[in-house]
Amino acid sequence: MSMKTCCGLLAALLPMLLLTGCGDGERRAAHQPAREFEGRRLVLFVGSASQPPTEAAVEAFMERTGAKVEAHFGGSGEMLSRMKLADQGDIYFPGSSDYIEVAKREGLIDAASETIIAYLVPAINVPRDNPKGIATLDDLTKPDVRLAIARPDTVCVGLYAVEVFERAGLTLRVRPNIVNFTESCAKTAQIVALGQVDAVLGWDVFEHWEPSKIKTIYLPREQVPRIGYLPAAIGAQSRDVDLAKAFLAFLTSPEGQAIYSKWNYLTSVEAAREHTMPDTPVGGEWRLPAGW
Repeated sequence: MSMKTCCGLLAALLPMLLLTGCGDGERRAAHQPAREFEGRRLVLFVGSASQPPTEAAVEAFMERTGAKVEAHFGGSGEMLSRMKLADQGDIYFPGSSDYIEVAKREGLIDAASETIIAYLVPAINVPRDNPKGIATLDDLTKPDVRLAIARPDTVCVGLYAVEVFERAGLTLRVRPNIVNFTESCAKTAQIVALGQVDAVLGWDVFEHWEPSKIKTIYLPREQVPRIGYLPAAIGAQSRDVDLAKAFLAFLTSPEGQAIYSKWNYLTSVEAAREHTMPDTPVGGEWRLPAGW
């Protein structure tokens, strides 16, 4: 067969080959399941008490649904202020019930949509090698201890820290040792991981954020004032309520809960009660005393 004949034959077959290829691609695409919220956008304002697992949950939700999720993290009070100022936000997801109650009073969320995602217990966190040998709340009052807590006026774990100190009658003795008021849970965990302080009063889960650098010391059961929980609710100005509902449903689904469990968050109140008294309150709101 001559070269000219071969070229002619290929030219004749090329359109058929291209058509066949396109048909196969279209058939493959037709068999791919459509993602329910492809291209739709969700805006979250999240307290950083839940940042590591929530970032993972956001990635999983986007992959599953095709939605675009924009998540802002920081102190719960700061996030509420930003949501209010922006006059938008599909989900408010603070680090404690205290701030969800504030959001309810200010009409910034749909109160009926509040959903509990996981539970937290306040605890002492120290550098992994615990150079000061801290084991109790009283140890935080020793003259050579450098202590940090989160800002109690804007960060949930800081509010819990003050509540722990006030309840234990240690406020006057512990305050001279506080060398830093951090701006979020993330920064509270970071400052102890870096060894810049000897201890923080934080959440039990901080150890699992940086297991090689942070150690958690649980308080005696009677010193835990409340079991904390991570609530999430749909913003009053949500621009996609159906998508927001789907995201909350995902967080409480077996897949979503498995993500929080992987990070050692407590997904039942019974698990939290292993570190508290049987009648320790769950959630609620505690008001910061004057002077803090």
